[in-house]
Amino acid sequence: MKELTIIGAGLGPESLSAEGHKALVAAEVWFGAERLLELYHTIRGAKQAFPYYRSEAILQEIEQSPAQRFAVLVSGDPGFYSAASALVKDLVEYNPKVISGISSLSAFFARLGKPWEKAAVVSAHGRDINVAGEFAALVRRNKYTFCLAGSNAGVLGEALCAAGFGSDFKSLKIHVGENLGSANERLYTLDVEALAHASFSELTVLLAENKKPDDRVLHGISDSSFIRTEGIPMTKAAVRSFCLSQLALRSGEIVWDIGAGTGSVTVEMAFAVFRGRVYAVEKGKAAIALIRENCRNFHVGNVTVVHGEAPYVLAELPSPDAVFIGGSGGSENLEGIIAAARTRNPHVRIVATAATIETASTLLSALPNCSLFQISAAEGRKAGKSHLLIAQNPVMIISDTGQEA
Repeated sequence: MKELTIIGAGLGPESLSAEGHKALVAAEVWFGAERLLELYHTIRGAKQAFPYYRSEAILQEIEQSPAQRFAVLVSGDPGFYSAASALVKDLVEYNPKVISGISSLSAFFARLGKPWEKAAVVSAHGRDINVAGEFAALVRRNKYTFCLAGSNAGVLGEALCAAGFGSDFKSLKIHVGENLGSANERLYTLDVEALAHASFSELTVLLAENKKPDDRVLHGISDSSFIRTEGIPMTKAAVRSFCLSQLALRSGEIVWDIGAGTGSVTVEMAFAVFRGRVYAVEKGKAAIALIRENCRNFHVGNVTVVHGEAPYVLAELPSPDAVFIGGSGGSENLEGIIAAARTRNPHVRIVATAATIETASTLLSALPNCSLFQISAAEGRKAGKSHLLIAQNPVMIISDTGQEA
C-alpha cells in the first residue's frame, strides 16, 4: 500500500518540525510548489521531486510511480488556509497522513509577543477582494484581527479608511509582517492611511490592533444617531427593528437594501452580516453620499453602495440571501425587484415597507405567501412639565421570510 504524507513546511527549514523532517527523509518522491522544493533542497538531496500542488497531477504521478512513500510539502500549517484540505479530500484513497507545521498566524503573534487565542482571522490571499470589507467589519468587532494579506495590503488599508478608521480614529494600529521566516523578513507598525498607500510582497500578513473594539449587533439604533439630510427618507427605529427581526440575518449572508435612502437599514444590516456583505441600492446622488457618510460614522466596511435604479442595476449583484425594499419608485419597479431577487434565489427572504395602500396591494399580489403587519409608533416628547406622544406615520410591513405571522 502506497503511503502519502502531507507536511506543513512552516516558515522554512529552520521551523520544520522533527516529525515533518523525519517524514521528508523517509519519502521517496516529493511534491510541492517550486518555491518550497527549493527551500528544502538540502534535505531532499537527489530524491525525485515534482513541482505539483494540485490533486490531479499528484494523483496521476502516484499511480504511475513504482515508489511506495510520497510527501507533499504545503506552506505554513496544513490546517490554516492551506491546499492540504483539498488534497486530503481528493487523495482519500491513499489515506494521507497530515503533519502540522508552524502557521504565519502563530509565528507573527509570537514575533509581536501577543496572544492570539481570541483573534479574528481572515484571508485575502487569492480571494475575491470583497474580503476587504469583511476585514474592516472584523476590525470593528475585535481587539485583534489577523489577515493573510497576500498582495492586497493596500486595498485592505483603503477599506479601513472607507470604514472610518483613518487618522481621526486613534485607537487602531496595523502591524505588518513581510516574508516571515526568510532572510528578507521585515516587521512594521503603521497607521491605516500609511497602509493604504504602502506596497508589500505577496508573502505579507497583517494584524489590526483595535484598542476600542465594538462587537455589538445593534437593532433599532436611535434615529438621532444617523446623519440626516432634508428630503432623503429614513426608515425609523421602530420599523427598522421589526424589519430586521423578520429578516433574521446571519453573519455571512449577502443582502440587498433597495432604496437605501439615508442608509439606516444598511448600517444595521452590516452589523448583522459582519462576515457577509450589504449592497445598498439607491438612485439619488445626495443619498449615495449620505449612505457612505453614515457607514463611516458607524465604522462598517462590508457595504457596497450601488448608484442606480432598481431593478435595472440588480443584474450585476451577487445572489441575495435576504432583501429589504424600503423604496422602489413605483409598482412596476417593485414587481421587477421581486422578480430579480426570486430569479437569483428562489428561497430569498424578502421584507418590504409600504406607506400607501397601493404599494401594499402590489406587494401582496407579488408575494402571495407573505405575512402583513402594520406598525404605528409614537415618540414621547416633553411639553412643559408633561409628556406628549407624537405619532409617526403608520407603516405596513410585508414579510415573505418563511416565518409565521
